[in-house]
Amino acid sequence: MIMNITTIAFDADDTLWANEDLFVATQEQYMQLLAPYRQNWDAEELHAAERRNLAYFGYGIKGFTLSMIETAIEVSDGAIPGRDIATIIDMARGMVHAPLTLLPGVADLIPDLAQHYQLMLITKGDLFDQEAKIARSGLADYFRQIDIVSEKTPHAYQRILQRSDINPQEFVMVGNSLRSDILPVVAIGGHAVHIPYHLTWQHEHVDIPSDQRTWQECADLSAFRDWLARR
Repeated sequence: MIMNITTIAFDADDTLWANEDLFVATQEQYMQLLAPYRQNWDAEELHAAERRNLAYFGYGIKGFTLSMIETAIEVSDGAIPGRDIATIIDMARGMVHAPLTLLPGVADLIPDLAQHYQLMLITKGDLFDQEAKIARSGLADYFRQIDIVSEKTPHAYQRILQRSDINPQEFVMVGNSLRSDILPVVAIGGHAVHIPYHLTWQHEHVDIPSDQRTWQECADLSAFRDWLARR
């Protein structure tokens, strides 16, 4: 299939650099901290708090931190002392300042594609945290446009493309989340390439039968490069 692709957009977290690993590692520390208050408590309580709080605090480290504090109060029946709350806040600070690790192939692929396509970065989450990670990545100058949105919906993608006068048929979105990076783009008539990451946040899980896929699946960025060359 020949496509007239002129614009390629990338997701950021867990597509260009590792992110979910940091949340999983912090959650493990957090559960150890709360173990004295309730043995073998279910992390689903934290996940439920995260889902509840999305409408109030959005995505990212800040919302995650507030959900950890809320869950800590619930798990301890209000008995958790200030020193443990301070430890949770220190965990969040550690996440903000954690080293950023580009995923394999990113450092070579992005500069190469920038010579042939208009590149965009479309990500969601906390504005401060995402801007800081983009700056630390060293990739910002390769993207003609960077958009940080509160939620990745068909309307959000449509607004971005219309603002930049981009035809969805000439646009491809690359990302690790079916829910956020793939399905909304397909819904507005664009192309999408799903590159799964070894960890996926529970909120991003979507089960789609293989016979209902209308997008491309690639194992990694190298496979995406090959797919793009065949277009």
